[in-house]
Amino acid sequence: MFQQAELDPVMSKEEFETREAQLRVALLQRQYALLEKPDRAVLLVVAGIDGAGKGSTVNQLNEWMDPRNIHTLAFGPPSPDEAQRPAMWRYWNALPPKGQTGIVFGSWYAPLMKEASRKKPDRDRIEAIAAEIVRFEAMLAADGVQIVKLWYHLSQKAQAARIEAQLADPLTAWRVSKEDLKVQQRFARLRRAGQTIIELTHTEHSTWTVIPGANANLRMVSTAATLLEALSRRLPKVVAPVESTEQREALRKPSIRVHEVLTGNDHEEPADYDRKLSLWQARLAQVVRSKSFAGRSLVLVFEGLDAAGKGGAIRRVTHALDARQFSIVPVSAPNDVEKAHPYLWRFWKNLPAHGRVTIFDRSWYGRVLVERVEKLIAPAVWRRAYGEINDFEEQLQDSGAIVLKFWLAISKDEQLKRFQERAKTPFKRFKLTPDDWRNREKWDDYAVAADAMLAHTDTAHAPWHVIATDNKRRARLDILEAVVTTLEAGLKRSKR
Repeated sequence: MFQQAELDPVMSKEEFETREAQLRVALLQRQYALLEKPDRAVLLVVAGIDGAGKGSTVNQLNEWMDPRNIHTLAFGPPSPDEAQRPAMWRYWNALPPKGQTGIVFGSWYAPLMKEASRKKPDRDRIEAIAAEIVRFEAMLAADGVQIVKLWYHLSQKAQAARIEAQLADPLTAWRVSKEDLKVQQRFARLRRAGQTIIELTHTEHSTWTVIPGANANLRMVSTAATLLEALSRRLPKVVAPVESTEQREALRKPSIRVHEVLTGNDHEEPADYDRKLSLWQARLAQVVRSKSFAGRSLVLVFEGLDAAGKGGAIRRVTHALDARQFSIVPVSAPNDVEKAHPYLWRFWKNLPAHGRVTIFDRSWYGRVLVERVEKLIAPAVWRRAYGEINDFEEQLQDSGAIVLKFWLAISKDEQLKRFQERAKTPFKRFKLTPDDWRNREKWDDYAVAADAMLAHTDTAHAPWHVIATDNKRRARLDILEAVVTTLEAGLKRSKR
């Protein structure tokens, strides 16, 4: 894997000047073509042996191309704010839009490199981190992000000579870091770690290219040629995972679970509603102000058909919260900026820090509901989304978030009744739109999509709560009870 790079090949000045003239023009042409027709974002992931010339090469690449459309994304240890979210949060936030290029230093490979280069690496942990990276990159690639991964390598002797030369010159000595100086002592381990990383994370849609780092001319030409080749080819297709028989059946069966909830719905008004509402709100207020919650966060997801009572339920929850402690994220059709990023990007950007609550009024589940039913995306896309969503929610839980998802189920007759009431009530009339009536005509399609969603994404780390809402008051109490009891139980477990 590294044999060729460790021969420390050299490119002559004459050959470099010839290739430079060709590559600079070609790269600029491809860069401007991408800006004119932004069909992808590009991520150039820079990794490899410290002291192999990564920084110098990236600086030169910025000179060869138009730097106004290149984003250099450098990541060090997580900040306190970043540490309160999933590890991938800061990388999602930094993703460039389509048409732009991001050059990534200190990427999501840093934890993998750290573990793989230990004296006694934990193979299970290495494989778990690598699997998470492969899923992350597959998700990006499927949503129009082209990932170009470069591993810079050179011989142990050449690395030592390069560091010595830089230290001898006051103009370049500042470039030498503590990590650069430690490479000689750990070269064999770093080499082994690099092989492991490349073997575990080299995929069709996210390939590694080893760049010889000893000679500046060859290093630069190899980098530019690899990037140009990537920009000149079509985006690879990311194939959806093969579905099991159970998954295929889940996509076809009727909405049994929602139907059962509605069949057993109690239409009688709950006794002492106002008192019970106040009690649950008081318990919620107490738990979110506790010291235990300061190290956790709460993510609430509200989904359901039109007029199911999402807004009213959310207001009863927020009544118990300090306005400075929560955010409500209303989700509608994505705008142009959101369309220029991967689908989950706009949700990653809105994740709460510890001690805070974020409420999504509709959510990432639009991909497997409205986008599926309205045929806005191909079936392969929404089928793939179930796994992507489960992975996203598992990362939320691992970072300390408590995730509750509510499907507000309403009967067809009750929905019609509420539509008619809205139509004749002045301060509710704005809630009723032509889309509401049009969506009602696709009731059965939405029922099938909702049942499939529940079947595929009701997980231990992020369970669904299906709430019958024909009786609004009972539904609001049920929602508050679920939020409070789940939150209390989650905080109790975290104390152990």
